[in-house]
Amino acid sequence: MTANQRYSPVSFLSEPAQTEIHDGWKVVLKYSDEGNGPFLIDLSHRNRWDVQDAHLSKFQPGEVAISENPGQCTFQKGLLINRMNPTQAAVWHLMGDRPDKIQGTAYTDITEGSACLALVGSAPCVFSIMEKVTSLDLLFPGIEPPFLVQGPVSHVPCQVVVLQREEKESAVIFTCSRGYGMSMAQALLDAGAEYDLRPAGETAFSNWIEK
Repeated sequence: MTANQRYSPVSFLSEPAQTEIHDGWKVVLKYSDEGNGPFLIDLSHRNRWDVQDAHLSKFQPGEVAISENPGQCTFQKGLLINRMNPTQAAVWHLMGDRPDKIQGTAYTDITEGSACLALVGSAPCVFSIMEKVTSLDLLFPGIEPPFLVQGPVSHVPCQVVVLQREEKESAVIFTCSRGYGMSMAQALLDAGAEYDLRPAGETAFSNWIEK
């Protein structure tokens, strides 16, 4: 066993077709039976940080500015930065190389302590599935993605980001405490069974981002 082996809190029954090791994590790039979507994708291996300070405007994680108002998000240079409240923001590294400038006493690495899942597909599928597991309003017409909503999914406190909300291409990404990872993934798969929701590897998420 590798000394620095790291394990995702989420595992799927589908058979991996392609895997890689990234920073000690065994990452599934593709499953053998992914189908055509919608997809549930485990991004728990992607680095996430919490940043807290009374003056958040002076911070630029990975040279990306933090939005001014709670609920606002910025997605640039592979980083999704979510303003949570006046003194706190979340930084999720979703693609590309890990940025160098994420350090300092204001930052806390929360990667190991949380699970991160992405739900990707057409708007009717993605939001119909989410409506089964949460009462959070992810379709409020007055807010343009990306935006953050904080609240329960399957009765578990979560940070939920609507990254895109288009008819054919939509994505919702959310995090929760690590211990709920497997239960959350199963709840989503059960809710999405009628839409043929299946696990997909990180490549499916990268392909979606690049569209």
